[in-house]
Amino acid sequence: MIVVYTPAGGEPEQYDAKSLLTSEASIVARTVDMKWPEIKAGLVDEDLDAMRGVVWVLKKRQQPTLRFGEFDPGVESMVTRYDKDETENWFDGAFHLVGVDPETTAERVAIALHEASPDAVADLEHAKAYIEKRRAEVEADEGKAPEPEPEPEKAAPARKTSAKRTSASSEPSS
Repeated sequence: MIVVYTPAGGEPEQYDAKSLLTSEASIVARTVDMKWPEIKAGLVDEDLDAMRGVVWVLKKRQQPTLRFGEFDPGVESMVTRYDKDETENWFDGAFHLVGVDPETTAERVAIALHEASPDAVADLEHAKAYIEKRRAEVEADEGKAPEPEPEPEKAAPARKTSAKRTSASSEPSS
């Protein structure tokens, strides 16, 4: 997840939670009194403590003396957005729904994703390009004739067994 922090009167800054080192994630967890899985889930839900902790620790890379109490952003100044991998996974899941219901077409999925993307993804240009790429792939697959079912394999002929067995078997000897 990407936390987008826009300071009052400033330009948006992006902080990638995946770039945290283990030691930094531990500092965030101790500081906001949450376990790392809770922080990750909190980022998805735009939990203020989770977002604040991640941004604070990543800001400390450039400002090592920055204290947690000194970084107190406004409640509307932080949001989370999907990174490129998360965006692609979301879109792939949506396009897998094509054909499940006759109403679910590649076109409809693409339109819905285009509408949802501005408020959900960090890199909108990447998202738009990926939607169009996946739409083209799915539409190309829809136009193909279904592949024929493979013929069932015929059972291999039974092996002849020797009367001289060296190990016990549940098969009768011939």
